[in-house]
This record gives sequence, C-alpha cells and structure tokens, in this order.
Amino acid sequence: MNLRLIQLDTNSRGRVVASLQTPRHAACLRGVCSVRELAMAAINEGTSLEDAVQSRKMEEIIDISAASDQVRILAPIDHPDAAHLHLTGTGLTHMGSAESRDAMHKLAMSGGALTDSMRMFLDGLKGGKPKDGSIGSQPEWFFKGDGSSVANPGAPLMRPSFALDGSEEPEIAGIYVIDPDGNPHRLGFCLANEYSDHITERENYLWLAHSKLRQAALGPELLTGPLPASIRGISRIVREGKTIWEKPFLAGEEHMSHSIANLEYHHFKYAQFRRPGDLHVHFFGCATLSFSDGIRTAVGDVFDIQAEGFLLPLRNDLTQAPPPDFTVRSL
Repeated sequence: MNLRLIQLDTNSRGRVVASLQTPRHAACLRGVCSVRELAMAAINEGTSLEDAVQSRKMEEIIDISAASDQVRILAPIDHPDAAHLHLTGTGLTHMGSAESRDAMHKLAMSGGALTDSMRMFLDGLKGGKPKDGSIGSQPEWFFKGDGSSVANPGAPLMRPSFALDGSEEPEIAGIYVIDPDGNPHRLGFCLANEYSDHITERENYLWLAHSKLRQAALGPELLTGPLPASIRGISRIVREGKTIWEKPFLAGEEHMSHSIANLEYHHFKYAQFRRPGDLHVHFFGCATLSFSDGIRTAVGDVFDIQAEGFLLPLRNDLTQAPPPDFTVRSL
C-alpha cells in the first residue's frame, strides 16, 4: 500500500505529521511530530512504516490548501541536527542523460574518442542492472550537502553570489534512515529539484563537485512503498507569470541505466553512511534540463515540477544570496 506522508508546521498545533488523502486534505497522526520520529518508532516496534501510520491516524483532517500563516508545508524529511542528514546523488543514470553531459565535455576530445561521461553511461547500460543479485557497475556519485541545504516546498532556492548558473534538475529522490544496528531503511521517495550550476560543470568536469554544492528542494510528499517502474512528469520555468520553458521528463527504473538497488548498494557500502540515526536523501538523476535547451535562469524565476503518483507539485523561486562574509584566521 502506498501512503503519502507530509510534514506541516501549523499555528494551532505546531509541527504535525499527516497522511495526505487528497491534494487538499491530510489526516493527522498522533504522537509524532516528524517523519524521522515515526520511522524510528516503526523500527523500535518491529512493524512497517505503513502499519505505524495506520495505528496513529486520527479523525482530525487538516486543509493544507490553507498553506499560509496557518499551515506551512515542510520538506518531507528533516533531522533536528542538520549535520545528520546527508544529501547525495548519482548522475548519468537515465536514458538520454549522457547526451547533454557528453556534449559539454567533447570540446577537448578528438578522433572520435569517448568522453569519460559517455564511458560511464555505457558502463551503466552494460552492468547497472544485474539480474542475479550480484553487484552491478559503480555509478557516478556526488555530495550536495547536509540538512542545511534543503529548501522546503515553496521556499526560495538561493543562487550563491559566486555561482555562474542556477538551474533545475527534476528527479526522484530516495529517503532513508539508519537503524540502531547500522542497517539502512528506505522510507520512500519524493519529488526533488536537485538544482545545480551547469556552467561551472561545463567549464571543467573536475569542477562537478563544486557545481553540486548547492541547495536542493524536496517534497512536498513522501511516497511509501515501491517506486513505479515508469513515472511521467512535467518540468517548467515560469518568469513574470509566463511559462518560458516546459518539457516532459521520465523517471523510474524503466528509463534508467541502473537499478535503484544497485545505486543504493554503491552508496551504503561506505560505513560512514550507515551511522545509526542518520538520514539520507539520495537523488537518482534526471535526463531533462532547461540548460540543455539554452535557457538561462534569472532571479525571480519559478521552478515548477509535477509528476504522476505525486498529488502535490514542487515549486520554488530563484533568489540571489549575498556574498559570503567570512575571514580565515590563524589561531
């Protein structure tokens, strides 16, 4: 059974975890104020997340369309200590995802040689979905930040003063918690805008790590259970009330060169990512970018991402961050 969990901040009750029933209405859960708390309770009780939800569901229904001063939708996962939530991802995982990346890096190539990006993508096609339970090809992997880099639904996405670009990446992310014995548990999936600096990446592929150290928007809802094999979505950019770019995108294993299980293995094989109590949000990649179509985002643009299976859209506007203000001092 698929459930849709959301976290809300309300004036009357403070933080609330609720089960989304319709795009407008959600049933409150008793005894928990965060999805992390709910997940840890399910682990301690030896039950499923769905059973933990059903045993806590209340009669009270919240009208989330009043999302304003009365009800504010939060990201579907967070941690009281932001350093214990890890934002990571894998790229070159979707059919077609290598095309734009390959074009960025071909300038320095000659004689028909494959770029490293295309070689990695082809390696994923060949060995990213092992059928016999063995370990598949290792994907590209990147680090985006910790919980302080998460933007709530409807909140601004900050473009750093030093950034050359700030563009959307519509995709699906997996959400995980580590139990007291160090075992990862997948709670479900959410829509995500992985939001990166593609100009910096294009200038030099070794700057990929720099280009990914940006915010990311999550939510609004956490979809429990298995991810559908094929998900169709729409990504658009709205400027001054008018849509300046719109394109469909595909997600789910049917459109991926790696299985989700393979991507999960190659993330959680590292012991530091199995620390009890920690949360992980892992982005599974995308193949549809406005940047590839020559769009240059501007402050004030609104990113709008919608997809099948998710009742609520993910919308965030682009804002400009002030220059960093710090001094490195010798002690």
